Amino acid sequence: MGGVIVTNPPKADAKDVEAIAGYGVATVHEAMGRTGLLGTHLRPVQQDTRIAGTAVTVLSWPGDNLMIHAAVEQCGEGDILVVTTTSPSTDGMFGELFATALQRRGVRGLIINAGIRDTTELRAMDFPAWAAAVSPQGTVKATGGSVNVPVAIGGQLVRPGDVILADDDGVVVVSRERAGRVAEAAEAREQKEAASRAAFLDGQLGLDRYGLRETLVRLGVTYRSYEEYVAEERES
Repeated sequence: MGGVIVTNPPKADAKDVEAIAGYGVATVHEAMGRTGLLGTHLRPVQQDTRIAGTAVTVLSWPGDNLMIHAAVEQCGEGDILVVTTTSPSTDGMFGELFATALQRRGVRGLIINAGIRDTTELRAMDFPAWAAAVSPQGTVKATGGSVNVPVAIGGQLVRPGDVILADDDGVVVVSRERAGRVAEAAEAREQKEAASRAAFLDGQLGLDRYGLRETLVRLGVTYRSYEEYVAEERES
């Protein structure tokens, strides 16, 4: 299997990345029209951590981490390493030594659509990671692959230089061209949610704030007292 290592791909503007970093994954996902999630199978190995950065992508053979070694050279300040395999894999392809090398280069974290190991050490060194599996199973370094090419994870396309945002809820990708507009949309949604939060604290119901009583009527949902409901059930 051959492959390609692409150097110096375009990246999202740093100010847009930092703006997106101010919002949660759920907010950004909603702001993009409920798109961009890389699937529910990618889970964090730590808690209460949020990262945002530009993607350096890796396409590897399952059970082979050769191309992760190649990708380290392509990583720099503010990047997030995004790894997937040509077919499903749960082997522990990434651990403490990789994290040490990446942390030295200013990489903000890892998204891997495969297995990870050394999770205790990763937490201790404060290197955030999201993975599809945790496994001590080792790997080889024998098969070619690619770095900084478009990859697909969870039905979403991730290109080098796209924005990756990850927190306890999961991982979302924002295309580098849309990053500025998405940051603005996320801010608008945040303001809308703040107004709703204040209204709920004041006692307003979502049924009234969002006009959902009319929706219930349209869908034929009715109210019955307990006595009426029991009597109707007995008659049915």
